[in-house]
Amino acid sequence: MKYFSIFTGIGGFELGFPKDWKCIGFSENDENCCKLLKEKFKEVENYGDATKINAGKLPDFDLLCGGFPCQAFTVAGNRRGFEDTRGTMFFEIARVLETKRPTYLFLENVKGLLSHNKGKTFAIMLQKLEELGYNIEWMVLNSKDFGVPQSRQRTFVVGCLREKPRKKILFVRTSDKNSERKIIEVNHGFHRYRTYSPSGVLPTLTSYQEAGYATCKVEFDNSIIRFLTPKEYERAQGFPDNWTKDFPDIIRYQMLGNAVSVPVIKAIVNSGVFDD
Repeated sequence: MKYFSIFTGIGGFELGFPKDWKCIGFSENDENCCKLLKEKFKEVENYGDATKINAGKLPDFDLLCGGFPCQAFTVAGNRRGFEDTRGTMFFEIARVLETKRPTYLFLENVKGLLSHNKGKTFAIMLQKLEELGYNIEWMVLNSKDFGVPQSRQRTFVVGCLREKPRKKILFVRTSDKNSERKIIEVNHGFHRYRTYSPSGVLPTLTSYQEAGYATCKVEFDNSIIRFLTPKEYERAQGFPDNWTKDFPDIIRYQMLGNAVSVPVIKAIVNSGVFDD
């Protein structure tokens, strides 16, 4: 599988993908993220600002992935959506899709994307992807259900070219004792919004010591909550220890806060959704 990574951040998608998948290029323009990507992925070209990419000159690839800027849609922000220049970055994704026509797309954003402007914003995105010939499915997944000690709900969007229909799109994790993952069988071209939260969720940060993640728990000392260290934050996102160690702590927190949770990416790929 060859893929192009847009709005790459610090490589969360890349760490979640199989090692035999090949990244043909990044698109990232944050100065600190660019430094990290250059160090971690020395042989991969960074095409920089997504708005300046000449899509026609990109090598061919099978999948486009990315966690496009979410601040315009999150409830923690002003929720200005397409009025915010960060909200228009979705159309840079659409521009690359229209030119390169990869078989698959794999996107991530905040849960609030679905409810922004009473759902009209997401409807516009779906309409555009449909016009480009993609069947789309989406789901809200919580990182705490995938082995990391944090509650982090995110919208994941998976698409496939309509001329290559598939029955297996997105998946859920069952709440049985084996926590087996099962595939949802869906009809092609129908959009289904599913929020899944198993009854047997993982421990919270405060009790995660019992699950073997003692260094990731929130410590209480005389009723004072201790903040996570950057290394603990890396673990809470599923990144390797010291992945961001060459940067000041405030920058590390920012980069990790904008990243995808690696185990969720890995689980979606392992579900077989991108298998031929």
